[in-house]
Amino acid sequence: MRGRRRGRNRPSPVGPSPSGSSEASPDGTGTVKVLDASDADEGLQEEPPSTESAGADAEVKKGIGSPGGSGDSPTGNSMDRTDHDPKVAASEVEVTATTTTTETPKKVAVASEELAAPSTEVPVEKETAPIAAGRQPQAASGNSLPRILAVANQKGGVGKTTTSVNLGAALAELGFRVLVIDLDPQGNATTGLGIDARNFELSMYDVLMRDSSLEDCVEPTSMKNLFVAPATIALAGAEIELVPAFSRELKLKRAIESVIDDFDFVLIDCPPSLGLITVNALAAADEVLVPIQCEYYALEGLSQLMRNVHLVASNLNPRLDISTIVLTMYDARTKLSDQVATEVREHFGNKVCRIVIPRTVRLSEAPSFGQPITAFDPASRGSIAYRELAKEVSGGTS
Repeated sequence: MRGRRRGRNRPSPVGPSPSGSSEASPDGTGTVKVLDASDADEGLQEEPPSTESAGADAEVKKGIGSPGGSGDSPTGNSMDRTDHDPKVAASEVEVTATTTTTETPKKVAVASEELAAPSTEVPVEKETAPIAAGRQPQAASGNSLPRILAVANQKGGVGKTTTSVNLGAALAELGFRVLVIDLDPQGNATTGLGIDARNFELSMYDVLMRDSSLEDCVEPTSMKNLFVAPATIALAGAEIELVPAFSRELKLKRAIESVIDDFDFVLIDCPPSLGLITVNALAAADEVLVPIQCEYYALEGLSQLMRNVHLVASNLNPRLDISTIVLTMYDARTKLSDQVATEVREHFGNKVCRIVIPRTVRLSEAPSFGQPITAFDPASRGSIAYRELAKEVSGGTS
């Protein structure tokens, strides 16, 4: 703007040449000659030197920022054009200002695009370490491995042992190391996995009453990754013998702590009662899996089981919770099964497994051969149901 005002007020000493380029100073060198003080004494200076020198410097600076690069136009020196043509000087000032203003928003836009660009880095999940260590993450209930589940219901004949054996076998097929602890004096989980009572020396009675090591009691089965801690009829007397024992409710918990690092799942098959053996199982477990037969009688004892679980959680095991409810012996031909299943799902919500265990003859035949259903008849409905249940309980990992 300073150059524009000077261009209008200051008369041009020499007019533009016919070729369109502005004439230089009278000496024809193309530069403006600034007179010093000695020339002023001789009467050769027409204007104050400071004014013309400042105007020339300003125009040279503007010419540097112009599209010409170094201040030279195609037809002549930019300083000469500024001196002789005010319109050219004004246009150069406007072009310089426009170029400066248009470059700044581009830089800002590029910077904002770089900030808004999504990151391509893959986040490292917290479950990477357990997977690398050979253990699978648990996503269904939010519990991490190893998991200790007490399969409990004081109502008899609802499928506790069947679920413990076949769910354990299905989990072992998925690659988990599974230990089934038989706490039922009848020992059905032991025989259902093909273990003969005459072929082992130690049982769960020795672990609870004689402080034997659980590791010495564990027996391998015919299935890979599946182990069992057997029980005998001697366990029936443990209910009475545990009454005067010191810290009687925590005996099983201390025994499991010595071997828990060797297994991913520990399934405790509880007896059909709410005595001290069941209390030991609840005190040692992290969660409770409740099989419910799809009949009316199975619902009657459920409220009492929930009260006992609450008592154990309040006094012995604060982390204990009923995490899983499995509907067993479901018969789609009867309305009663549908009614019981609907009522249980309405009351317990997401704790009820999506998979229901059907009533099949093959599930009843498998224990007589000392095999879980997954080995006895892999294509049966019961085998498919327990495999799907294993995926649901383990969080869908395989």
